[in-house]
Amino acid sequence: MFRRSVLLLLCSILALAGVAALPTARAQAAGCPNVVNLFARGTAETAPPVGITGLAFQNALQSRLPGRNVQVRPVDYPASSNFNNREAIVRSVMTGVQDAQKQITGIVDRCPRTNIVLGGYSQGAVVAAYTVNGGLTMPARNAEYSWLLPKQLPEKVASHVAAVVLIAPPSSRWMRDLGAPQLTVGKNYRAKTARYCTPGDTVCDGSPVGQPNELHVLYPFNGTVDRAADFAAARVRR
Repeated sequence: MFRRSVLLLLCSILALAGVAALPTARAQAAGCPNVVNLFARGTAETAPPVGITGLAFQNALQSRLPGRNVQVRPVDYPASSNFNNREAIVRSVMTGVQDAQKQITGIVDRCPRTNIVLGGYSQGAVVAAYTVNGGLTMPARNAEYSWLLPKQLPEKVASHVAAVVLIAPPSSRWMRDLGAPQLTVGKNYRAKTARYCTPGDTVCDGSPVGQPNELHVLYPFNGTVDRAADFAAARVRR
């Protein structure tokens, strides 16, 4: 019954996404959109390229900005599920960070009046947080991968990023257990960053690293994307 309900909700979101895509296409033809929703999907998440959570967030954000051109763009990265291969996971995340940073700087250069909303779910939330990092340090046990750490975005970019939405970001305990840098965003982004964790979701509630539980997949359906969209929409320049 649970799987059937989730499938029905997924179909509804995909149908709505098809409708929401129409004004996005017109916005592209007309030039720069009012808002770019740059979203990184979760680990091996269904409905690529932004994942079911990203689609739900896009629909919620568009509904809160009527008459505005809200264009969704995916962060291009593997979202690898190969957690037995530490290097593969590191490269997966860093590929996403590099792509997100490249897209953000490109948007700022070409469309300086466009609001950027950066978001991510689960592994994608790691990508989003690292994208606006305030300086990352690799823990000693994984120091050999320090050369992969991304740089910080140029300071001039910060004013163009309206909001950063981290949905089910791994907790400090998870990141520490994995030997990964903490999710510390830069000072210019802290006031515009929101984190969302469902109580009992073991990925983000401070539990030891392990297999995610069923609560980790409910973010498109439990009201979280609506709260995240409220937060982001309130910070978009009119």
